Amino acid sequence: MERFIEQKQEEMLELIEQLVNIDSGSYMKEGVDLVGSILTKKYEELGFVVEVREEKEYGNHLVIRHKNTIAPKIILLAHMDTVFPEGTVAERPFTIKGNRAYGPGVVDMKSSLVELLYAMQALVHAGSKSIENVEIILNSDEEIGSPSSRSLIEERSIGKEFALVMEPARKDGSLVMARRGGGRYTIVVEGKAAHSGIEPEKGRSAIEELAYKIIQLHDLTDHEKGMSVNVGIIEGGSAVNTVCDSAIAHVDVRISELEQGEYLEERFKEICATSEVQGTNVVLEGEIGRPPMEHNDQTKSLLDIIKDVGEEIGMEISATATGGGGDASFTSATGVATVDGLGPVGGNAHSDKEYMEIDTLPERTLLLAMTIARLSETE
Repeated sequence: MERFIEQKQEEMLELIEQLVNIDSGSYMKEGVDLVGSILTKKYEELGFVVEVREEKEYGNHLVIRHKNTIAPKIILLAHMDTVFPEGTVAERPFTIKGNRAYGPGVVDMKSSLVELLYAMQALVHAGSKSIENVEIILNSDEEIGSPSSRSLIEERSIGKEFALVMEPARKDGSLVMARRGGGRYTIVVEGKAAHSGIEPEKGRSAIEELAYKIIQLHDLTDHEKGMSVNVGIIEGGSAVNTVCDSAIAHVDVRISELEQGEYLEERFKEICATSEVQGTNVVLEGEIGRPPMEHNDQTKSLLDIIKDVGEEIGMEISATATGGGGDASFTSATGVATVDGLGPVGGNAHSDKEYMEIDTLPERTLLLAMTIARLSETE
C-alpha cells in the first residue's frame, strides 16, 4: 500500500487544490454541497454507496459504505465545511510553497477529506476486506457545533467499536486522545430604570445584579480539574446617569468530564434562582452543546493499536489532549473508543496562514489505511 499511496501523491494534491478552491463555509450550502458531490463521485467509482442526508439550511451530510458492507465496526468522521466567508478563495486560493500547501481549509480539513478517500483507494487496491468494515460520515456543519449532524453521528455510532476522526494532527504530529466539552449560556437580568441623580432609590440595577452573578459563576472554575467558566461578553446600560434596567451576560463553559457538565448546570440554576438586588429578575438559557472526549481505557487501547501500526511503518506516534471541541466528543460520549487528529500535520487553522505539511500526507494516509486493516483483524 505504501508504494501505491506514494505514487498517488500528486493526484491527491490536485484534488486538495480543487476542494480548497471551493468556498464552503458552514452557511454556504451550495459550496459545501459541491464538495460533497465531488467526493460522492469519487467514492462511487470505488464501489461505495453514498447516502445523501438532505439539509435545508446547511450542506447535505453524506453517509458512505462499501456496497458489500453489512455491520461495520469502524466509524470515520470528517467535515466538509470551513470557517471562512464567501470570497476567501478569490483572495487567497490554494498555493504551494516548499513543503507546505496553503489555502482556506487546507488542513481543517480539505486535506483530511482527500487522505480518507485515498486510504480507501489503497485498501481497495490491496484487496483488503476491511473496506467492508467502515462507515464514513462526512458532515457539513462541524465548524458551528454540528447542530444538524450531531444526531446523525450519535445514531450511526450505535454498534460501532472504534471511531477514527479526521481532524488534523497537531503541529508536532500528535494525535488527539482527549477534548474538552463545552457549552454556551446566556443570563438575562431585568431591573428597573431610574435617574441616577434625581431618584436612584427607585431604580433596580440589572448591572449590579449581573455583577454578583459573574463573580459567582467565575468562582466555579477549577483549572486543575479542567473545568472553566468564562463570561466573555456583557451587555447593558443606556446612559451613564441611568440605573440600568436590562443586562446580559454570555457565558462559555469548558469541561473535561461529562459529570462536570451536570454539576455546572445545577449550580447555574441555583445561582440564577435568586437575586442579590431586590426587585431584579434573572433568566438563564443555554446548555452543554458538546460532551467531552474523555481519555478512557477504550481510547487508550485504540491508541496503543495505532502506535503499534505506526511503529510498523516507521512512525513514532504520540498523543495529546486539547481544549478545543470536535465531533469526536459525540462518538466518545456514546461509548465508542475514539481517537482524533488522524489527518495530515499542519497549523494555523482558521487563519489566513493555514497550512498543511505535504510530506505528511502520504504517511498519514498509510497510517490510516493500515489502522483500518488492523482494527478489522482484531474484531
